[in-house]
Amino acid sequence: MATIFKEFSVAAAPGAVWAAFKDVGAVDKLAKGFVTATRMAEPDTRIVTFANGMEARETIVSVDDARKRLAYWINRNERLIHHNGVFEVFADGAGSRVTWTVDLLPDEMAGPIGGMMDMGAAAMRESLGGG
Repeated sequence: MATIFKEFSVAAAPGAVWAAFKDVGAVDKLAKGFVTATRMAEPDTRIVTFANGMEARETIVSVDDARKRLAYWINRNERLIHHNGVFEVFADGAGSRVTWTVDLLPDEMAGPIGGMMDMGAAAMRESLGGG
């Protein structure tokens, strides 16, 4: 199983950054330009539409306010057998550090998914005020 890890820092305080992540129905605002639409299909499931036209059905596994941790998984589709993602927000001086870890199968998807994660992290960093 491939594991991809991304990390970025922003000047915003952890509470403000966490508020953006825990609003699970507003990924299009958090990752503006990379994600073009988000809609809640069920209370714990969102449909995320990316700028390249791809859609992902993401089930929210955990929104942990105490740890500032969001976990989700993408339902199996024609490209992925397994995809589990976790965002965590940490204090970093006066700002915040965000980590994004994804475990996925098949391993061959690590390159394309890692590239998408780079674009997503850049969009999130921008919307959160850089760093």
